[in-house]
Amino acid sequence: MATYKQLLVQKEALEAQLAEVRATEVAGVIDHIRTLMEQYGLSGEDIQGKRRRGRPAGSGAAKVAKEPLPPKYRDPKTGATWSGRGRAPAWLGRNPNRFLIEEAA
Repeated sequence: MATYKQLLVQKEALEAQLAEVRATEVAGVIDHIRTLMEQYGLSGEDIQGKRRRGRPAGSGAAKVAKEPLPPKYRDPKTGATWSGRGRAPAWLGRNPNRFLIEEAA
């Protein structure tokens, strides 16, 4: 069985071999791509793609924050309120009319 140091040496040798083979293959791929571009009359702009019309996503103005709705119901025990929108709180129970806040006229 190989020792740790021997395995590290093998690893470094393999990494160097990988880098060399990759560089060779990449050069061949680039040559092939250039040949195809010449055959079909393509330019770098054709490969990169066209810019889309309109504004990019997320570039619009920040949305204006809406003011929260005034509370419509109030729990007299805890003082918790609910505007009447979204999921109803458990304290509202089956008869929400008893928790209605009287409107000031």
